[in-house]
Amino acid sequence: MSSRTAHSPTVTPALVTQKAVRRLPRWALILFCAAYILPGLFGRDPWKNEDIASFGHMWSVAQGQAPWLHPNVGGVLPTSGGVLPYWLGSASILAFSHWMDPAMAARIPFALLLGVILALTWYTTFHLAKTDAAQPLPLAFGGEASPNDYARAVADGALLALIATLGLLQLGHETTPELLQLTGSTLFLYSLAAAQTLTGASRVATLLSLPIMAASGSPTVAMLLGASGLLICARSRHAEMRHHTAWVLAALALSAALATALTQAGLPGWAWRWETRLVPNDLFRVVIWFTWPTLPLAVLTVWHWRRQTMRRHIAVPLLSALVGFAASASMGANDRALLEALPALAVLAAFALPILQRSLGAALDWFSVFFFTTCAAAIWFIYVAMQTGKPAKTAANVAKLVPGYQSYFSIPALVFALIGSVLWLALVRWRTGRHTHALWKSLVLPAGGVALCWLLFLTLWLPVIDQSRSYRLLLTRVHAYVPRTECIHAPNASVGLLTGLEYFGGYQVDGRPIVQNRQSRLFSDNRVCNVMVLKMSPHELGPEIIGWRKVAQVNQRTRNSESVAIYLRRPSNRP
Repeated sequence: MSSRTAHSPTVTPALVTQKAVRRLPRWALILFCAAYILPGLFGRDPWKNEDIASFGHMWSVAQGQAPWLHPNVGGVLPTSGGVLPYWLGSASILAFSHWMDPAMAARIPFALLLGVILALTWYTTFHLAKTDAAQPLPLAFGGEASPNDYARAVADGALLALIATLGLLQLGHETTPELLQLTGSTLFLYSLAAAQTLTGASRVATLLSLPIMAASGSPTVAMLLGASGLLICARSRHAEMRHHTAWVLAALALSAALATALTQAGLPGWAWRWETRLVPNDLFRVVIWFTWPTLPLAVLTVWHWRRQTMRRHIAVPLLSALVGFAASASMGANDRALLEALPALAVLAAFALPILQRSLGAALDWFSVFFFTTCAAAIWFIYVAMQTGKPAKTAANVAKLVPGYQSYFSIPALVFALIGSVLWLALVRWRTGRHTHALWKSLVLPAGGVALCWLLFLTLWLPVIDQSRSYRLLLTRVHAYVPRTECIHAPNASVGLLTGLEYFGGYQVDGRPIVQNRQSRLFSDNRVCNVMVLKMSPHELGPEIIGWRKVAQVNQRTRNSESVAIYLRRPSNRP
């Protein structure tokens, strides 16, 4: 009997041969990451709502219109997010905006953070898979996988699983505080995984992770993660893990002190958006689509390793995922709160690969081939209709969604889309071959399909998506009634609309609220701006306002989208 079995109190369910731990080539792994991270970084506007709102605070600070300690847009402070994300984006704008568009400059550090999250997920899984409890059983006649090769193969699967997760696709490419919060939680996940082997690196990661979350608007989740880390360290049989308890306590103390200081300074610090009403169906729908395909595999892992749930390779990602689920449920099925659970679910999903039945793997493969090939074909079909006008009905539907849209032909976009499509076909042919035995094989097609569709969306469809999700078109229509030199009072506007007025419109904006008189007729307490813009719901008409004359009401895209009513101050009411 091998020493590995003799020292393991429970038998692992994994039986893995050396042939099954074939490494995914590094160039292929880097290509997957590049195809996932780079689309959307170039050539697009900030998108509504959270993306442009966060960018607005960054741009305002970089322009010197708001102080670093109190980021705001038009006098409206952020309601969440701390200050660290806005500082990061502002610093990047100051550093790179002389050579590129400020919106792209703000996206650079967040694209790097997405790469860091992918790398941390890989290394977290690698260190957890090297623990004795996670290792597969030795085979009777030898030939079992070596510990390092097994850990690398499982880590490759975790990275592919995270890329394949639908919930990370859009939110991972935004310049929002949630991405920095996710970086902190993934860094804490890594610190617990590496505490036994890389003591120094894990301590630094612990001291950075929870304070990053606290300074990014998520101190409560940081406290919950820290509590789960204390539980894992306290129950561990390894002295290195028990000694790590002091560093987790130090990180918790730093996070609490930082959140308290932010709160006392009038910034988003201690906050918990608690929703008293939770519709179970809403939570179920969000969880199902947001976590696909990692959640089913994670459940399979927990079931097959149920006798080792308190072992570190299961306990660390499981407790972290449960914190994310609890945060989402407490905030009324909030998908952004659920983002924190995705790297942990990817780690759990990777440990299902050694025990995945061939029939389940084949079903996942064929579903991925059918779904993503159909999706890619639909994207190409609509792209041809946008460029040629045929089929006429399809082109008319696109024009109906985005009135005034004009098709743009880009040779680089077409070339990248063709390369991605050819690589997808080659990947499908490779996967359907009978020579593939690697553990990570069942996650290649889901990850490749997600990367392909994201690449096609952000190349072939980028102009129409940009116009439909950007405020640029709306501000073009506002310019017909309001010169750029005017000051605009926008009392009920969202931070995203305020940013659009400043960034795309070039206006000076005042977002302070309006008051209401006894006759329930609104009037402005502002005495500087002679133009007022009110954000209206679909089909809602702008009200009559004392001292103001309504001159127009324009839509962003269609009659069913949000619109703004434009008012001019009457001469008798001007200061």
